[in-house]
Amino acid sequence: MELSELVRALRLSEAPGAVAELGALVRAADGRRLLGAASPAALGELAAALSGHAAPPSRDQHAAGLPGQDGAAAARRAAQAGAVLLSLLATLEAAETEESLGAAAVGPVLRCVAGHVCIFAATHIAERPWTDAESRSVARDVLAKLLQVTGCGSVAEFLRGKNEDEEGRFAAVMGLLQQELTKDTWKRNPATKSVFCWLLPQVTRPWLSCHLERVLPPSLLLSDDYQEENKLLGVRCLHHIILNVPAADLCQFNRAQVVYHALYNHLYSREAPLIQAVLLCLLDLLPILERAQRHQKPPRAPTASDEVLQLVLTHMEAEHRLALRRVYARALPALLQRLGILMVRHLKRLERVILGYLEVSDGPEEEARLGILETLQCTIEHAWPRMPCRLAVLLQALLKMMWDVHTEHGPTPEPVKAALLQGATECLILLDRCSQGQVKVLLEGVYSSCEENRVRECIRRVQEST
Repeated sequence: MELSELVRALRLSEAPGAVAELGALVRAADGRRLLGAASPAALGELAAALSGHAAPPSRDQHAAGLPGQDGAAAARRAAQAGAVLLSLLATLEAAETEESLGAAAVGPVLRCVAGHVCIFAATHIAERPWTDAESRSVARDVLAKLLQVTGCGSVAEFLRGKNEDEEGRFAAVMGLLQQELTKDTWKRNPATKSVFCWLLPQVTRPWLSCHLERVLPPSLLLSDDYQEENKLLGVRCLHHIILNVPAADLCQFNRAQVVYHALYNHLYSREAPLIQAVLLCLLDLLPILERAQRHQKPPRAPTASDEVLQLVLTHMEAEHRLALRRVYARALPALLQRLGILMVRHLKRLERVILGYLEVSDGPEEEARLGILETLQCTIEHAWPRMPCRLAVLLQALLKMMWDVHTEHGPTPEPVKAALLQGATECLILLDRCSQGQVKVLLEGVYSSCEENRVRECIRRVQEST
């Protein structure tokens, strides 16, 4: 068969041996014969056909019950197609060194082929339901050969270019991928989201800015899905975009506000990994959003940080699941730092949360308690004028927690107990400073009646502080 006929047969799955014939044809042809017999567009169609032949079964195909569409069959097809792509890249590499051909003849072919080859490698390089050890090995070899032929030292360099002035191939790859990244098509091919999420982190600042229109809609589409796995992937993509795109570009056309609302809605989720990813993402987005809104709202008007903190505290107050309590407690100090003295707007609810979390142990590592002690320190430092009137309840809660930690005989390691006592001591010292020594006076009676050495040591450190 001719090359065009084999490609057509491969696309239509009419010839079971089409891949083998294509491999034999490519291996038998040297660079001159291959480039003379086929145009760059034809070789691009060949790479596209091989990549499509190796793709995992689509949801539509799976529902139709077509034979041979399971993961193992997809892995076998990927290994076969990858071998042909390796031969094609090796032939192009050899042709590039020939004097009569050189880079001028091979360059147009690489522009047509490279995007499809990159998508093939990204589809099969990681452990997925449609890959096995052999297909992953072939995908790694294909990717390495592609980087070698194109003269790139890494995938990031291949996609974004060697320097800021050079245009990489990310636009071309996304141009091929975007056909499957629409609202109606992205779930048909199960590899589409994996390829996108593998490619996006490779492109960083300052290169990502010019691709914002290509990468933001798919990221929002993923985060808006009903499946938690897809939501998490989308949030991670959005976080990468926030970190690597200038604030001015994010604020243009109200993009930052759109991203904020998408993330804020996820705060109602009950999945700890998603909440953690969303809070980390919001902490990087809020400064950008509030800087843009600073001249639009009156001074001291409630901000997005106020809105997020209010919702987080509402959820924390009624939360009983330890995994979520840990996530919230770890993120709370950074949220309070964002607000500074303006946290006094939320002080009553914040006090209830602090007291409730200090009272309950959350396991051997005590992540929630350690996070809430850091939260209390931050609260005292920023809202110290409001602390004297809360001195009695805070002092009682801290001493009770110190007593519980010392008398607890569970699996909590000694370093964790020491960290809890250290955090509580620092809180007591801060409370003493903002209350003009009242804590030292109140602790004198406790010190004389306490028989536990570690608690006495903490109280002594507070009394000796200046």
